[in-house]
Amino acid sequence: MITFEAVLIQIGTSVILQLPEAASKALPSRGQVAVKGTISGHVFRTVLEPDGRLGHWMRIDRELQKTTGLGAGDTAALVIEVTKDWPEPIIPKDFATALSTAPQKVKDKWQDITPMARWEWLRWVNETKSPTTRAVRIEKSISKLNGKHRRPCCFNLAACTDPAVSKGGQLMQPA
Repeated sequence: MITFEAVLIQIGTSVILQLPEAASKALPSRGQVAVKGTISGHVFRTVLEPDGRLGHWMRIDRELQKTTGLGAGDTAALVIEVTKDWPEPIIPKDFATALSTAPQKVKDKWQDITPMARWEWLRWVNETKSPTTRAVRIEKSISKLNGKHRRPCCFNLAACTDPAVSKGGQLMQPA
């Protein structure tokens, strides 16, 4: 169990929580990590995202903000533990559309790969702000899944792949 407090911050339209350095160091990976725990006494499951600086952050979605009564500027108390049980990622509409029209082999493979692998595919697609590059990455994802690939290739798994968060400049440097 990892216990800590952190202040929620607003970056663009997202409210996030950056883990303190000691909490991130206690995790088994500098990349994504599936966790379960409590935030201000409320149970949650999520995947912590790497911040590209050897730390981690998590998005506090509207539902969790409503449940906890927390928002940007508030301090949250968390207790987390690593889990091997990865939650299913939310599939963006454009990717879901591409999957729905993909060959059956792709659909079958998408269901066969692990939730962790599905998170990696979506992180790779979401890594860009450019709609053109995003469309190309979705097309390449479908093509690679139609071939031998089960995971995306050749991107830094410890990098922050959310453009709004990584380029926002609001994440703190580790102390």
